[in-house]
Amino acid sequence: MKGASLGYLTKEGFRNVWVNRLMSLASITVLMACLVIIGLGAMLFFNINSLLDKIESQNVIMVYIEDGTTDEQIEKMNQDIYDLGNIQDCIFVSKEEAFEKSKEELGKDSALLEGMENPMPDAYKVVVFDMAFFRQTVSGLNDLEFVESVRENSDVADKLIDIRHAVTIVIAGMVLLLFIVSLFIIANTIRITMFSRRLEISIMKAVGATNWFIRWPFMIEGIVIGIISSLVSFGVLAGLYYGVSYIFQDMLNLFKPVSFGPYAGYILLLFAGIGMFTGSVGSLISMGKYLREQGSVVSEK
Repeated sequence: MKGASLGYLTKEGFRNVWVNRLMSLASITVLMACLVIIGLGAMLFFNINSLLDKIESQNVIMVYIEDGTTDEQIEKMNQDIYDLGNIQDCIFVSKEEAFEKSKEELGKDSALLEGMENPMPDAYKVVVFDMAFFRQTVSGLNDLEFVESVRENSDVADKLIDIRHAVTIVIAGMVLLLFIVSLFIIANTIRITMFSRRLEISIMKAVGATNWFIRWPFMIEGIVIGIISSLVSFGVLAGLYYGVSYIFQDMLNLFKPVSFGPYAGYILLLFAGIGMFTGSVGSLISMGKYLREQGSVVSEK
């Protein structure tokens, strides 16, 4: 197609959105609903991930040190622990500090410990980066020199990993399903538009118009619908998320929802990508099927 023809057909695509405004509005509304649900699913995923990260950071490993270990050896252990990799934090807890903390936890009953010799060993409190390598990290800690014992909770770590995988699969499946629904919506909207203009399309084919000459306005129409839907969906999602966060901010004392701002750009790009892709591909699918059904033998040149 020449530049002049391309410009004309592009304008026709924009005009089609207005001419068929009721169908366009219906498509934008349904596609917007799909995108908002996708966005809410994404924000739910980010919040669950943040909550799991918080729980994981509290699932510490206590590495107890053998009695008689010198200060130099204890200091060297710190570096040996970090050298294992997958170590987010390593904090030394002296036996005196541990004993005082035990007294505080007993409260009034701490008097029972008065005059008792300190039974607590020196220890390191270790936090890992990736829970997927929790067991390997525990094994490496057990193999270190001067380690008396290691206290950990592998069952909790395994459950956290399973929860993260399950959430990822569910959210990904939901996004994929809604993406297919969005594609179907656009395709059917374009198909209805083509049916209403079947006489015009037949005339264009009769005078020798190529398939792409016929397809282009419909593809532009689909893309415009997708872009409008993505922008409206982004605004609705932001409003909903801020509203829900504000309503529940006093109820969520144990967990603060993640801020929408850091993810806003990614979500807008995701919405725009889904909208443009479903609009262009949906129109091409509908147009191709329509032309085949009509027995098109038009040259692609």
